[in-house]
Amino acid sequence: MAFVTLVVLLYQLYQKKMNFKPFFYLSFFLVFTSTSCGIYSFTGGDTGKAATLQINYFPNNAALIEPGLSQNFTQELQDLFLRQTNLSLVKANGDLTFEGEISSYRITPMTATADQTAAQSRLTIVVNVRYFNKYEEQKNFEKKFTHFYDFGGSEMLTGGLLDTALEEIFERITQDIFNASVANW
Repeated sequence: MAFVTLVVLLYQLYQKKMNFKPFFYLSFFLVFTSTSCGIYSFTGGDTGKAATLQINYFPNNAALIEPGLSQNFTQELQDLFLRQTNLSLVKANGDLTFEGEISSYRITPMTATADQTAAQSRLTIVVNVRYFNKYEEQKNFEKKFTHFYDFGGSEMLTGGLLDTALEEIFERITQDIFNASVANW
C-alpha cells in the first residue's frame, strides 16, 4: 500500500517536470530497509527459521544459595530474548531451547589491608548453559558463562548493593548467552 502511494507520488513529480531524484533515492532506501527478509533484527540476532523460544528454569546448584537467584536469572534471560528478537516464548518444544543451572555463586576477598582484612571483595556467578537449535543443530552448545562484581570489603552484600551486583552480573551473562547463541559472536 505504501509502495503504491510512493510510486504515484513519484509519477506526479515526474509529470510536473520536477527534480525527483532526491525523492526517488529516499523512497528507494525507505522501501528496501522497511521490507527486510526478517532474518536479522536491529540487535544482530539471527534466529533463522525459529519462531518459538523455550527458556527453562535455571536452578541454583551452587554451594552458596541466594534466595530468588534462579527465578531472577531465568526471568532476565527470557526478557532479553523477548526484547531483542521476534520469538514467542513457549513452555515446551521451542525451536530454540535454553536450559542449565547456576553452578557457582561465591564471594571471595580480592585485596587485603595491612591488618589482614579484606579491602575489596568479589561476587562471582557462573552459569552453565545448554543451547539447542531445532533447525541448525550445528549451533547447539554447552558452555559456562561467568561474570563478577567487585565491592568494598567492609560492605555487606545485601539490599541495594546486592541488587546492583546481580543486575550488572545478569546483564553481562545474559548478553553473552545471547551473543553466543543467536548473534554468533
